[in-house]
Amino acid sequence: MSAVQRNNLGIYDDVAAQWWSDEIRWVRTLKNMVPGRLSWFDTKIDWADKAVLDLGCAGGFMAEALAERGAQVTGIDPARDAIEAARVHAAQEGHAIRYDTGVGEALPYEDASFDAVVCVDVLEHVQDLHQVCREVARVLRPGGTFLFDTINRNPLARLAVITVAEDILKLLPKGTHDPDLFIKPAELRGALGQAGLEAGKFTGLGPRGINLKGDITFGRLPLTQIIYMGTATKAGA
Repeated sequence: MSAVQRNNLGIYDDVAAQWWSDEIRWVRTLKNMVPGRLSWFDTKIDWADKAVLDLGCAGGFMAEALAERGAQVTGIDPARDAIEAARVHAAQEGHAIRYDTGVGEALPYEDASFDAVVCVDVLEHVQDLHQVCREVARVLRPGGTFLFDTINRNPLARLAVITVAEDILKLLPKGTHDPDLFIKPAELRGALGQAGLEAGKFTGLGPRGINLKGDITFGRLPLTQIIYMGTATKAGA
């Protein structure tokens, strides 16, 4: 039996044509996480008329939610087919969202281009966390906000995300994550600080209920041992 490919980012292009169909359970799981994230992010920023980069946007769930809040949204992701699906759906919904193909380590934007950068379900997949943080700081305007979530690195997080979510419940395709790339909060704070971003308080994100389709819904939790959310600010205003 061949070994499982870890950190398999090809899964996003594989389902691009069905991204917005609600036919695939794990894609619905990603969609269901957006309201839980925004219920906390919304307390940290007024999105209206802000230039916002959705870093690692995949098929556009978060990008469209931000556009509906009045933000001027740009989305970027290395998954070309997912980006195309995002473009098509945004046009159908009348959202003026710009979508680009690219990676967080080399953002194709001028310095100080955005009031905020949102990065969810991404940092635990990147090749160079410190370079991504430097790029985020570069494209943020003085006083700008970085809003993110990622997965903690410890035995409990590995059990929850790999053994339970991927292997048992099939909430994600097997191989979606590489637990060696999970990030301890202190490590992320260090990377943010070295990039010139001042981290705020971190909080947890996790299951809060079940919807009518039998899918898990998500929201803020007090514990950060598995998934945690946070913000960081670029100095100046």
